[in-house]
Amino acid sequence: MPAATWGTTPASTRQARAPGEAAFFDVDNTLMRGASLFHVARKMYQRKAFTLRFAAGLAWKQLRFIMRGETMTDVNSVRDAALAFAIGIAHADILALGEEVYDEMIASKIWPGARALAEQHLSSGRQVWLVTGTPVEVASVISSRLGLTGALGTVGEVAEGLYTGNLVGDFLHGPAKAAAVVDLAAKENLDLAKCWGYSDSFNDIPLLTVVGHPVAINPDTRLRRHARANNWPVYDFRSGRRAATLGLRAATGAGAVYGLWRSFSRFRAR
Repeated sequence: MPAATWGTTPASTRQARAPGEAAFFDVDNTLMRGASLFHVARKMYQRKAFTLRFAAGLAWKQLRFIMRGETMTDVNSVRDAALAFAIGIAHADILALGEEVYDEMIASKIWPGARALAEQHLSSGRQVWLVTGTPVEVASVISSRLGLTGALGTVGEVAEGLYTGNLVGDFLHGPAKAAAVVDLAAKENLDLAKCWGYSDSFNDIPLLTVVGHPVAINPDTRLRRHARANNWPVYDFRSGRRAATLGLRAATGAGAVYGLWRSFSRFRAR
């Protein structure tokens, strides 16, 4: 994978006491509740970058993602929509936006348990990297604010300071995550057999199998089944657990959608 397909925050100044070892964390539903790209879109809507109808569509995808995990259909849909509305947006604006989105929307959604795992790895002298399909500008802010080593994220093409709507390299998802980690391991002299990987999604099996210590966090149904079959550790930081969520779906689904719609309506009124 070309180096241009991934970006990093400044390397941690912490003295490494475990050379060759690292931990790789997915972001959405693993490190934080929900999809980080949704919050970027929400902030863009506040700035009147797109319509309420478009925002409501993303809100519905966010709700489904929280309740059932990601699907490739939703992932591809959000990716295509994000690239389309990014055309002509200034790169400098997205850099500033990442800071705002973290402070206002993402910080409160970081799973304390996942953060504790990351800090435990850092305390043990290991590098800790985020590996996510989220734009690298936003992933880098999350990594920096949490004091992690760096972030691998999706890179949008920029020409004359504006996004073109194209990608540099691959959308960082599925097998592309594994390829990016292998590439990073070569650059950082990491022994992947001594590294950890954390994700919530069955789509990240390529990432989880490339490391020696795969862990499922808040797993979707297929990943939970795969983890149990392969004796992988499973952590679930969701309040009420999956069973409670399933039991309440029918009663709360309509109310949740209505709440999201009202939230966007208030943003529009402002």
